[in-house]
Amino acid sequence: MSEEITVTGERRELISFRVGDQEYCVDIMAVREIRGWSPATTLPQSPGYMRGVINLRGAVLPIMDLACRLGMPMVEPTVRSVFIVVKAGDRMIGMLVDAVSDILSITDDLVQPTPDLACDTVRSFIRGIISIDGRMISEISLDRLLPEREALAA
Repeated sequence: MSEEITVTGERRELISFRVGDQEYCVDIMAVREIRGWSPATTLPQSPGYMRGVINLRGAVLPIMDLACRLGMPMVEPTVRSVFIVVKAGDRMIGMLVDAVSDILSITDDLVQPTPDLACDTVRSFIRGIISIDGRMISEISLDRLLPEREALAA
């Protein structure tokens, strides 16, 4: 067995970001780009956590307020706020977050299961908790976070 491969698998990279007082991360392979905040055009009858849509190089991109989707109050964007454009399956979506933190390189043995005391909604969005460098970072499961396709129809 190679020195670089552990029993639990190869290293993978995650991009971490802040939403309120919490730190979250997603697989870096799902991230297409990071863009500065710009106002979104609201759509009628969309879920409360959807900020609206923006024009991304000629394509309509739905923007999700990640804080609101995770059950926190809707954020008021600042100059540090960004959209993280992610791809999950065949869908692209922008997640509004407070700030990008850094890139983490981890192995799966660093990922702890989500505690049983978390509500079912949180457990469905969070793949696990990573404890690294004195930080507790929740790894988001993008495929469960995205709304059903009907809710994204524009």
